[in-house]
Formats: sequence, structure tokens, C-alpha cells
Amino acid sequence: MRFMVSFIFLIISSLGFAAGKNPAFSGPDFTGVYQCTGSDTHEGAYKGKVTIKLKKEHSQAQYGSYDFLLEVPGFGKYPGHMAANGLNAAIYFALENQSTHDFGTGIAQFTKNAKGQWQFHKFYYEPQFKGGNSGFEDCVKQ
Repeated sequence: MRFMVSFIFLIISSLGFAAGKNPAFSGPDFTGVYQCTGSDTHEGAYKGKVTIKLKKEHSQAQYGSYDFLLEVPGFGKYPGHMAANGLNAAIYFALENQSTHDFGTGIAQFTKNAKGQWQFHKFYYEPQFKGGNSGFEDCVKQ
């Protein structure tokens, strides 16, 4: 009898692992198009557009996974990805033309403005662009 109870407990407890279920995504969804103004150490002031799209199948609990695309007129498109934990996010981006080594990592803080729109402030670092580079972006969801 004791063996049977242990066996049943083992089977039941292993079902949770076999199912591989992660907690459903419960964090804020930052999906949308954002208008941005930036300040780059080498390039100066710029304007751009950021498109963020939640990848729900790769998100769980307060952790969100996203596709990220920055478009800057005169420079090009910077596709990448974003990983969020609540209102904080890490962002990787890289110019499609990789010959300039214009790629980097950013950290962003999301908040809502007085109109209830998502916005974020991002600091970024580019280790190889023109000997190293950094800057800031402020973006508001449209």
C-alpha cells in the first residue's frame, strides 16, 4: 500500500513538469508604435519611430518578450528585441547595414503620461560604433 501511494504521488507530481506550463503573462503590454526624440553622443539630436510587438508565446508572469524595431530617417532600420520585467526593459538593436557596427543595448523605464499613454526613457550603449557611443531616447506611444 505504501508503495502504491508513493507511486501515485510520483505520477501526479510529474504531470506538472510534463505539461511544461508557465504562468500566463500578467505584465503590462507595451505593444504599439511610439514617436521618439533622441540625443546621440556622435550623431546629435534625432527623431525616430519605434514599433514594439509582444511575443506572448515567449512571455510569462511579469516577464514580457517583444520584437523591437527602431526606424530613424537618414540612418535606417534597427531591428532587435526587448525583454521586460514589469516596467523595466532591456533592448538590443542593430542597424540592418552591419558594416558600420551600429548596434547596441539599451535599458528603458516605462511609465504612463498624463494622457494615459505608455512612454519610455531609454539609455543605450554601442560598444563598436565610431569607437564607442551612447545616448538617450524618449518615446511616446501614439
